[in-house]
Amino acid sequence: MYLHRARVLPALAIALALACKPAAPPTDPAPAPEPASAPPSVDAEQPADTGLTGVLDEDQFKALHELRGDAAPPPRGEMIELAGVKMYLSLPEGQAAPVPGVLVIHEWWGLNEHIKHWADRLAADGYAALAVDLYGGQVAADPDGAMSLMKGVDEAKAAELLTAAHEFLASDPRIKAERRGVVGWCFGGGWSLKHAINTPALDAAVIYYGRLVTDPAALGGIEAELLGVFGNQDQGIPPEVVQEFAGALEQAGKRIELHTYDANHAFANPSSQRYDQASAADAWSHVRAFFQRTLKGE
Repeated sequence: MYLHRARVLPALAIALALACKPAAPPTDPAPAPEPASAPPSVDAEQPADTGLTGVLDEDQFKALHELRGDAAPPPRGEMIELAGVKMYLSLPEGQAAPVPGVLVIHEWWGLNEHIKHWADRLAADGYAALAVDLYGGQVAADPDGAMSLMKGVDEAKAAELLTAAHEFLASDPRIKAERRGVVGWCFGGGWSLKHAINTPALDAAVIYYGRLVTDPAALGGIEAELLGVFGNQDQGIPPEVVQEFAGALEQAGKRIELHTYDANHAFANPSSQRYDQASAADAWSHVRAFFQRTLKGE
């Protein structure tokens, strides 16, 4: 079974479609670019696992992304080196170990200032937030660069890096996390799910419109509690795919708390031109409550 909440509709049964009525318009909305052609059906042949959603070609997928021009607030944490890679660590002020920990996985742009600020927001809530870098220090400035970096990720090395980061949260004397979670957006959302699959010791995983796994056998090893955030206008991860994922979880005997919005892909990304403040804020309120319950036991 899974719990499904939508911002503009009450809880729905699994058989009900995920579509919902329009939400309140966001502040300074950015117009959605038209795809080059209609997206293929969900059953169409899938491309290689490069981190793409699987239902759009590269040009259509890149059209879903555009960087915002504004700067993030100044970072409050510090860069550390772990497993040969620089990562961003933000610790809660005045809080002694043990501290619950959260891995933060960047979107396809890389570990930019907006992702560091997201780690700072988690630290302000009382978590040791470690923003990993799966791009080896590189940050994209345009969709072509982001696509190149994303496709260049070595999956085995990325999984090892996340394992090292997960272990760091438990072993670092400033943290000594007894409970650990993960959150990621888009590219990072897909890796949040992969990390949950690969890491039975994980306690909580938040998936923001990341590439999904729909094989019940692959999902069967997940021990973490799950929360998913998706947009009903997302052509990269459409509602049908989200339903298939939820159904696969149910077959595997797992649960997920779903929150869906009348929004497009990347609507909650702090770096996205499509950022929808109202929907993003509502989703974040659920994420905060989820982590408070699963990582703090409150």
